[in-house]
Amino acid sequence: MFVHKDFQSKGIVTILLNDIERYAITAGIIRQSIRKELIENHQLRAVISMPSGVFKPYAGVSTAVLVFTKTGAGGTDRVWFYDMKADGFSLDDKRTEVKENDIPDIIARFHNLDAEADRKRTEQSFFVPKEEIAANGYDLSINKYKETEYVPVEYPSTQEILADLHELEMEITKGLAELEEMV
Repeated sequence: MFVHKDFQSKGIVTILLNDIERYAITAGIIRQSIRKELIENHQLRAVISMPSGVFKPYAGVSTAVLVFTKTGAGGTDRVWFYDMKADGFSLDDKRTEVKENDIPDIIARFHNLDAEADRKRTEQSFFVPKEEIAANGYDLSINKYKETEYVPVEYPSTQEILADLHELEMEITKGLAELEEMV
């Protein structure tokens, strides 16, 4: 995990972490000091959360990409998070090509991060200030910061559901009677 020591200053580094490794890092099994090092002593630029299945059939766990610049002097003011949902292939073992693909959007947004500044945390990508990440124990899980909008769903009343069930039951009974007459 100390891969950042092998790169020159100002070099951009990308690390892939599966959820088990990311959870271990987040949970403190692998010291919090590593996350703190990336944020406080270098410039952690992005955390791209990838869905489980991206590396199937070899591994089915979700993965994150950490992108940082080795500075040795800090530089992280905020971290860009992206919640990738699709990579252009199905997330099953067959990995067949599909239309949905967030990779072009990730690349375009990453190369124009200034335009991301006002995005809400309910959107697919957003910034989190360094102070908030530090206050959360340097947790790099997107779910820690992403906000979910809940839309209330109105269901039919119990009486309506029961009436519909009785109607279906009568149709089934009538159909069974017709079948029995045919036999």
